[in-house]
Amino acid sequence: MKQRLLVMNGQRIVQEEIEGAWANQKVDKAGALKPGIYNIYTADKADKSKRYDGVVVHTDNNNVYQQIDKKFVMHSRQDFDTVPIIGSAKSISYNEQGKAVVSAEAVKLSRGRSR
Repeated sequence: MKQRLLVMNGQRIVQEEIEGAWANQKVDKAGALKPGIYNIYTADKADKSKRYDGVVVHTDNNNVYQQIDKKFVMHSRQDFDTVPIIGSAKSISYNEQGKAVVSAEAVKLSRGRSR
């Protein structure tokens, strides 16, 4: 089952590919997500030995999808005590028991344009 998110005009549309065409499954508010197409079907399963910093783009009954740079990671929803809010930037790592530990993403300092 291929799924993607389409975010535009303040709406977040969950689409599923059926016989080669994208069909809308669910429409709700986009919240803090930036407009664009999010191909979450390309998500890789999370490696529990790593830490992932990025924006949570989608949750369903089984998984939590997080965007890291241009790629997507899929975390098992069962590993979370409380599921992160869609559109929030989070740092997700795993403890010794394999449970997800969610914290606010560390601010990345970069060189901006100076005036």
